Amino acid sequence: MDNVAPLPAVERPAGPSEVMAASDLVLGFGDATVMRDITVAFRRGTITALVGPSGSGKTTFLRSLNRMNDKVRGFWRRGEITLEGEDIHAPSVDPLVLRRRVGMVFQRPNPFPMSIQDNVIAGVKAHKMARRSQLRDVAETYLAQVGLWSAVADRLNDSPFRLSGGQQQLLCLARALAVEPEVLLLDEPTSSLDPRSTEAVEELVRRLTPELTVIIVTHNLAQAKRLSDNLILFSEGQLVETGATNALFERPKRQETARYLLGEAGALIRQ
Repeated sequence: MDNVAPLPAVERPAGPSEVMAASDLVLGFGDATVMRDITVAFRRGTITALVGPSGSGKTTFLRSLNRMNDKVRGFWRRGEITLEGEDIHAPSVDPLVLRRRVGMVFQRPNPFPMSIQDNVIAGVKAHKMARRSQLRDVAETYLAQVGLWSAVADRLNDSPFRLSGGQQQLLCLARALAVEPEVLLLDEPTSSLDPRSTEAVEELVRRLTPELTVIIVTHNLAQAKRLSDNLILFSEGQLVETGATNALFERPKRQETARYLLGEAGALIRQ
């Protein structure tokens, strides 16, 4: 497969374990400031959970990491976001190439209106990553990786909308993985799924690391605790505290963190 076109270099190199970072990041829409003064780094090969009350800016921040917010009218940004030490907003950066390197799966499954196989290989074809004769093998590889191959092997030309909700979300994960991203962004990927499908998605995410870096928004604190290596707590557009997940649950440094992680949800987390 073809190599990914490099992003232009900037002066500040990435640390040896840092794959993405935000520095003095401020995000907003129109006259409203949504996120303020966010500085944080994401370690390579780990799972980081973004948590916090509704409206705290988690999804806005997540979508900024692969410039999905660029499509929203009135969006603005100050500060820097880097991938492998390189500025993702440099004029020479192609957002489509960036989104190949930093993939995203949304809250609700969003299969394309095409066959199951064509869903998986859509990005591969767009980026010319494989020859036509290889495309079926690509589809099989990534459907197998997410655990769907046995269920769809004889119906690759069927509509994805005949799949269950959990299967559709796994299909979207296969589509995202097929373009070989370095970072995968997940925006509440199990919030609309049943417990069995949620377990399947979580198991897949665990298997993706350390080859892949995962950043996940979740309102499910039990999920954040059992799935993530690191935790970032946002509240009212600000970063409250960040650190190793177990340390934040057991020994939070900020009162706001203790109230959020160990308050009403504490009984659930300790189960």
